[in-house]
Amino acid sequence: MKQDSWNIVILGLSITSSWGNGHATTFRGLVRELANRGHKILFLERDVPWYASSRDLPNPGYCDTQLYSSLADLQARFTEPIREADFVMVGSYVPEGVMVGQWAINTARGIKAFYDIDTPVTLAKLERADYEYLHPNLIPQYDLYLSFTGGPTLHLLEQKYGSPKARPLYCSFDPELYFPEPQELKWDLGYLGTYSDDRQPPLEKLMLDAARQWPAGKFVVAGPQYPATIQWPANTQYIHHLPPAEHRQFYNSQRFTQNITRQDMIKAGYSPSVRLFEAAACGTPIISDYWDGLDSVFSFDTEILVSYSATDTLRFLREISEAERLAVGEKARQKVLKQHTAAHRALEVEQYIREYKVLA
Repeated sequence: MKQDSWNIVILGLSITSSWGNGHATTFRGLVRELANRGHKILFLERDVPWYASSRDLPNPGYCDTQLYSSLADLQARFTEPIREADFVMVGSYVPEGVMVGQWAINTARGIKAFYDIDTPVTLAKLERADYEYLHPNLIPQYDLYLSFTGGPTLHLLEQKYGSPKARPLYCSFDPELYFPEPQELKWDLGYLGTYSDDRQPPLEKLMLDAARQWPAGKFVVAGPQYPATIQWPANTQYIHHLPPAEHRQFYNSQRFTQNITRQDMIKAGYSPSVRLFEAAACGTPIISDYWDGLDSVFSFDTEILVSYSATDTLRFLREISEAERLAVGEKARQKVLKQHTAAHRALEVEQYIREYKVLA
């Protein structure tokens, strides 16, 4: 394998559409930074109708993006690129991911990796024998398991599931897209996230109940797939899907932003979401639910605020001085700039590949 320029193929959920998923922005940053470091990337994406109708980046300029219509189409057109690649990476939630993954493993001559942007969800699915995109038999066949989740989960992947090498590869942010900028502060507290059944109760508990208890406050929730039956508080605005191009303005228009974590990720711990990094990069102080490992990403009270109830949330919103609010946001911004940009992730991928080559 060349050390200066590698031929990389990524089979991912989506890079062309951010609608209803956090994968696209993660892939965009990682792929762009790998390309900036001289690597050649082919990104293969299944052409599905729900993304076809909402592609906000149909042709990324930093990689060759190709859509395929089926497993047969993928095999017919891209066997040679997979075979010749130095590094092949299959992402979580790829349609027919088990068959796609087995084909990629059998075809590739280079290093083969699974990139799990949904590790706690994946492990929960494996526990109940739901093999939507990954089968336990595949895990030992991937040379690397790059995981959204760090901490004890990495040991579990190696000891229980037989991964030869499980390493953390957290989500990241793009400092060219996320940064502080002057905006009218429209809301006291905002939340950005796609609806999910397990996130809705803590959203109600930590944010919407706070909104109901503070009629003078201004709140906002943005994201797709929320049921029409939800009763939003009178002082809470709902915005259907915000494309990534509008995220920076959204964060900079809030005094504080709310972070809510899916239950599988709380259970696993050590699973920071891309929204945490993006909000922090804007200097917007974060009010988060608690999970193990959160303090390995941000220091409590100085870089992030942890809420366990609507009372906690309201205390932060109403009692923290403006100077303290800005200081919390700025300290979090400095932390993510030093550790969690897409460029950091590209360097980590290179490091893991080189480590594997040495061990192999």
